Amino acid sequence: MLKNHIRKKIIKIREIQNKNNLQVKTKFFKEILKKKKVQNKIVGGYFPINFEADTHQSMKIFKQKGFKISLPVISSKFDMNFYFWNFNDPLHINRYGIPEPKSKIKVIPSILLIPMVAFDKKLNRLGYGGGYYDRFLKKYEKKNIIKIGLAISCQEVKKIPLDCFDKKMDFVLTEKKLYK
Repeated sequence: MLKNHIRKKIIKIREIQNKNNLQVKTKFFKEILKKKKVQNKIVGGYFPINFEADTHQSMKIFKQKGFKISLPVISSKFDMNFYFWNFNDPLHINRYGIPEPKSKIKVIPSILLIPMVAFDKKLNRLGYGGGYYDRFLKKYEKKNIIKIGLAISCQEVKKIPLDCFDKKMDFVLTEKKLYK
């Protein structure tokens, strides 16, 4: 099945299944942090849109563990970077309808919480097609960023079609389980 067909199908299913803004099983973050060495205590989160898995509780847990929070900002050149953000800081809405921080302090997270449209058991991710996360991860691949895809279990598909630039997740976390 082509990527666009999978996107349309899963986004419709996710909208039906995630009316209540499901949270991922945050208890698995402890297991992830035991398995992976964290270089700095900065997590890159995101604000959920289009019925994505809710990240608020996840970001709060990382904050309680002493991590600083950052959010992505998309530039006009198909580039994305992360900037510090605190829960009380104002946000503005970008051209895609995504809340972004107003902070000017650019950072490189050691852990990325990554939104996805679909995933498979081999930890392959299908995004919205813009390639922002794939380009960001390519730019900083020597930093060994821990990639945690967040999803709702209904977003799992048998197989994600891959291109050479697609980046595999280290983990996929849903409201039911941790894929590793």
